[in-house]
This record gives sequence, C-alpha cells and structure tokens, in this order.
Amino acid sequence: MGLMQKAVETYDKMSHLIGKEIEKKETLAPVGHIIAKPAILITIDSDGNFVSAEKVEKKIPIPVTEESSGRTSSPVAHCLCDQIGYVCCNDSDNSKNLLYIDQLEEWANSDFSHPKVEAILKYVKSGTANQDLLSCGLLNLDDKGNFKNEKELICWSVLGLDSPGPVWTDSNLQKLFSEFYLSKISKKEKSLCMISGEEAVCTQQNLKGIFSLNGNAKIISANDKTNFTFRGRFLNDSEAFEIGYEQSQKGHNALKWLIANQGVIIGNRVFVCWNPDGLKVPQIHLPFFEPEMKPNEPSDYKRQLFETLQLCKSTLKPDKDVIVAAFDAATTGRLSVAYYSEFKSGDFLDRLEYWDETCCWFNRFGISSPYLSSIVKYAFGTQRGNAENAKIEIDERIEKQLMQRLIFCRLEKQIFPRDIMLALFNKSKNLQIYNKANRANLLFAACAVIKKYHHDKFKEEWEMSLEKDKKDRSYQFGRLLAVLEKIESDVLRERGEDRETSALRLQSVFVQRPAYAAKVIMDGLKTAYYPRLSAGRRTYYEAMIGEIFENLSQFCDDNYNKPLTETYLLGYYLQRNEMYKKKETKENTEVNDNE
Repeated sequence: MGLMQKAVETYDKMSHLIGKEIEKKETLAPVGHIIAKPAILITIDSDGNFVSAEKVEKKIPIPVTEESSGRTSSPVAHCLCDQIGYVCCNDSDNSKNLLYIDQLEEWANSDFSHPKVEAILKYVKSGTANQDLLSCGLLNLDDKGNFKNEKELICWSVLGLDSPGPVWTDSNLQKLFSEFYLSKISKKEKSLCMISGEEAVCTQQNLKGIFSLNGNAKIISANDKTNFTFRGRFLNDSEAFEIGYEQSQKGHNALKWLIANQGVIIGNRVFVCWNPDGLKVPQIHLPFFEPEMKPNEPSDYKRQLFETLQLCKSTLKPDKDVIVAAFDAATTGRLSVAYYSEFKSGDFLDRLEYWDETCCWFNRFGISSPYLSSIVKYAFGTQRGNAENAKIEIDERIEKQLMQRLIFCRLEKQIFPRDIMLALFNKSKNLQIYNKANRANLLFAACAVIKKYHHDKFKEEWEMSLEKDKKDRSYQFGRLLAVLEKIESDVLRERGEDRETSALRLQSVFVQRPAYAAKVIMDGLKTAYYPRLSAGRRTYYEAMIGEIFENLSQFCDDNYNKPLTETYLLGYYLQRNEMYKKKETKENTEVNDNE
C-alpha cells in the first residue's frame, strides 16, 4: 500500500483520538477541520450576548471548507473560527464579513445545526464585534479605520448551554460540521478515488502544510494548468491524480498529526516513523539500545542489546506494520516524498538491532552506538573556534542528505557508505584541532563506523579489546602512535605543562609516512623525555615498543612506509584505552592498599 493509504488507515484506527486534546500533543483534526493557532478568544452566552474577549495562544481544530482550507489572496470564509477581517464589519469593504455570515447561516439553517453555531451567528449579525474588541484592546485600527491586525484568528466559547465552553472541545459540534459538509458536497459528481478504489466525491483542493517549516507546501498538487505540471502525459489535473475529499482529509490530517507529535526535523526535511495501530515504535535516528548505565564489556553489550530486542518484540508484535517516510519541500508550494518504505515490525526491529550490534564502540560511558546525527556532524562538520565548549557546526543541506543516506543504510541493511567512513577517518588525522570533548566524540564515531564498514564490506570482525598480535600493519602502527603519545603526555603532566604532544601534532604525517614520522617522534622522546622517566617505566614502554616493532617486522619492507589505512585508528584507540585502563587499575589498587 502507498503512503496515503497507510495514512488513512492510521486515521481510522486512531478515531478515538479525533478532536481530543492531549497535553503537549497536537490534536488529530476531524474531517473538514484543520489545526490552527488563534490569537483571540471571544466568549458569548447562549443568546449571543458578548461576555469577554482575551488573548489566547493555543493550537485547535477549526472547521473549514474545501476552498477555505487552502485560501490565499482570494476571499473565502471559514465556517466558524476566522480572522478579524471576516468576523468584524469593515465600513470600507464588508465583503469578507458577508461571506462569513453566509457560511454560518448555511450551517445554522441545516439539519446539522448546533446551539453554539446559532449563538455565534446571532452575535456576529449584531455587528458589535468591532466595539467589543476595541473596548478590550484587541482591535488595532489605522488612521483610516482599517484593521491593522485583520489576519488574527478569532475562536469562540459559548456559555449557558448543556455543553458550555470552547467550541473546539465540543466533539458533538465537530461531528455535526463534518456531517454537514459531507452532506453538502455529496451532491457533486462522483468519480474513482485512487486511494479507496471506490466511487467518491473527489477533490483537487488538498490540504497544505503537513509540517510547520513549510506551511504552504502541498504533498498533492496539480493546479498549474499553463506550464509543465502534467508534462504532456494528461489532459487535465483529475487525470494526474484524483482522491476522494474524505480520504484526502483523513490522510492529510493523519500525516500532520504524526509529524507534529513524533516527526524529526533535520534541516528542512522531516522524518517520521509510526505504526498504524498507535503502538510505540523506536526512533530511526536514535540508537536502538541506550540504557542509563552503558556496559563496559562487549559480551554484556550484546546480551543487553538482545534483551532490548526481545522486550520491543513483546509489545510491538512481529506481524505489525511500521511505516517510515521522509518529506522535503521541493519548492515553496510543493512537498516531495524523499523516502518511503513499509516494514513488518519484526524485520524492522531486527534491522535496528543489527545496526547497533555492528556499529558500536567505547565512549566515555561504556559501549554504545553513536547517534546518526553525530556521525554526520563529525564527518562533515567544522569546529568553530578553539574554546573548550566549541560546537561542531554543519550545513543543514548537507546534514539532511547524509541523514537520509544513513537512515536508508540502516533500514535496508546496506553497506556503510565508504565516503562517510573516509570523511571520519580523514578528520581523525588532525585531532589536535579539536577540543577534548569533540576529540573524544570524533574518535568514538570514527572507530564505530570503521568497525561497521569492515564488517559490512569485508565480513571482518574487529574486536573491541586490544589484539596485540593483530596481523594488520596499520593497526600495529596505530598502537605505536598511542604508546609514543602516552610517553610524552606522562612527562608533560608531571612537569605541569598543558600542550599537545609531538605524536598528536605529527599525526597527519604519521598516517602518510608512518615509519618516517615514528623515527622523528622517537628521536625526540629519547632526547627530551626518556631521561625524565623512571627506570621501571622506561623499561615498560621500551618492551611495549619492541613488541610492536616485532609485529611490524613481518610486513614487507616495500610496504613499511606506505600510508596507513583507516584501521590504524582502531589500534590507536584500543592501545590507548588499554594503557589508561591499566593506569586506573594501578591507582585504585594503591588507594585500597593504603586504606
């Protein structure tokens, strides 16, 4: 099934939420309604007498017609809640007010009328709205008496009835309007709805603005009859696409509701993932497994990841549907579907779990999978300034494209993109340009991605614990760089000096010419730093360096000084992690012995 079919299905299954206010959630609009944000609330009694008027900031469902829902410059009135320019009389041009009264009268005089509608009609026809709003300081006039704030939306509350209060909380009123308008348009000619596959009254005025950043953009539009909309394939807009009015209302309102409540906006692209039954679905841009206390051992990580998978499958049964979609504004008036896919929840959850299993590494808190946004940011972003709190910034256009690629890769179990992996690898050659926090996050993301790329591309399993005998030249050189860095940092810390080590400053050279750079660094260490080490530590480091060089000796001399591959970063990280872990263990032991 397609996007709109699934949106309509979702709407029907969520019918118990239609028109219901839920705290911190946008309301699912009834058929014939849109979600709007009024500026003024007018309260009247059941006889149409003014009670009060006040400012209001609240998103509510308001009744609209097919024409008024997408109105632009041409005057078309809503049926109940509308702008000041329609509710109030304007001496110079009262055409909008007359249109508004006509709409109210048609509803009030129908079989679907409601006492609140009749009271509002009576009040509006009395012509006192102008003076009432002026007396409350809510109507602004220019020197000629025209409304300066004529586009501010007015909503209503009616007292003294069996169901007093705001009109948008009255489910019976909402139902009556939907029935009224559907009855009104039922007299129109019917045709085949491409959503339901049944004969229905169809519309070409589909709702706009399914997400907030592009309020005028439509996902379905074919109203340009003079240029290239149909590309010569069709004679008219109905041949291009025809959808029943009710189906259109349900589908668009469902998408608006889903995006507002659980969509993720990146750049000007929105990603949304949902189950039509309303069951909770893991977010596709976040790690699948994210406990408060992250495991420190790979075996614990895999076990907890599997347990999380089983827990999700117990609430989101494997045969349930999961829909994933991404929307982008192709132009100011057109919304494109940038991605769409349907999954069975069991397969969907397995794919999320597989990503977290293969794309994970150590960070400061334990083992986890990096955020997709973090991968993108550190691969193609730039640190602005050198302050310790400096953030990584990235162009939104680049960010949204890369996020979609990673989401697609994650959901479709594709090989991790090589260009993104290499971008992280290249950024990691110059760690000295980043502050400590960004440096740690970059290393974490880069190592996780390198591990995943080699798993996807070459079916290689790279352990998250140090493998001293790993038969990989780059890995062993990475270990060497970590040891050389640690020697210098030990001495600098003892001397109270806060500066980057020679190993880190020469890192980019080391990656291109490892044998040459290693010799330069080691010569400097022997002259300036070795004499400052205790005999025990000097012996310890010399033995470690000797072991690494022994491992390196198995590689051909012709390849010895060639540029390193990305796997050097894994050896560097793990050797570094091992040395600092041993240091922490030694310090803790000394503290316990002294207690």
